[in-house]
Amino acid sequence: MTKIDSELVRQLATVLDDTGLTEIEYELGGLRIRVARTAQNNMVAAVPATPAPVGAAPPAATVVDPAANPGTIKAPMVGVAYLLPEPGAPAFVSIGDNVQVGQTVALIEAMKTFNPVKATKAGKVTSIIVENGAPVEYGEPLVIVE
Repeated sequence: MTKIDSELVRQLATVLDDTGLTEIEYELGGLRIRVARTAQNNMVAAVPATPAPVGAAPPAATVVDPAANPGTIKAPMVGVAYLLPEPGAPAFVSIGDNVQVGQTVALIEAMKTFNPVKATKAGKVTSIIVENGAPVEYGEPLVIVE
């Protein structure tokens, strides 16, 4: 088995973060490294360029899906999420804030237009899932209100 260059994997993950890409693949000397990011977590996979038998995978940890929470406010479109109305201004909402139905909790920039994301439920903000300036996909969880 080929030794995996963990520093190279870290560098590739940094490229993902810096560019907003969701996936990058690098191949050198028979070793192919693919680093991919999903909405909920980061996943790093390294595979040989030639197929090899795959051993049994360890049991997956139980992950609570924020999208399943009835108070989750989801991205209504693909774009870039902003938690501030403008740089240097206070955030639309913070954890612990009480929000009303229709209150703006974020903005999504799509095609150079800023679209408000409004609370669909009144309650207390218990979690802010997305980071300011992060790219988001349609239906991706942004904020949880309970």
